[in-house]
Amino acid sequence: MNVSEQGDSPSNQPKVIVKKEYKYSEITGMILSGCFEVHKILGNGFQEVIYQRALERELNLHGLSFAREFDMAIFYKNEQIGTRRVDFLVENVISVELKALSVLEPVHLAQAINYLEAYNLEIGMLINFGAKSLEYRRLINPKFILKPLIE
Repeated sequence: MNVSEQGDSPSNQPKVIVKKEYKYSEITGMILSGCFEVHKILGNGFQEVIYQRALERELNLHGLSFAREFDMAIFYKNEQIGTRRVDFLVENVISVELKALSVLEPVHLAQAINYLEAYNLEIGMLINFGAKSLEYRRLINPKFILKPLIE
């Protein structure tokens, strides 16, 4: 992984992980930086809501706009059939799904990808704070449809 510090910032400034060939890399890097900081301070073993609250503070420190527990509509054949709350919707383009599990299972990855498809978001992240080391996956929606700004 390519790790980049943004300039020669003082040690109290968050470090940002950037892999420039990825779409929204700067944003996902700031999210990951916040996640690493949360995990470094809290470790594993807390309920998911504790990590949500801590990550909320880190996202604010990074200056990111976000909504926490954002209700998103789920559609089936163009008909709304329910809603699902995404843990974080960051900059209106990246969903962040948090877990606090000792083991991240393939079903959690599949669930996060299903949410991306249902929300028609291109990029998402699955973050697990429950393991000894922070686990994360950057997700790409293979069914993403770019919608025109004006229809």
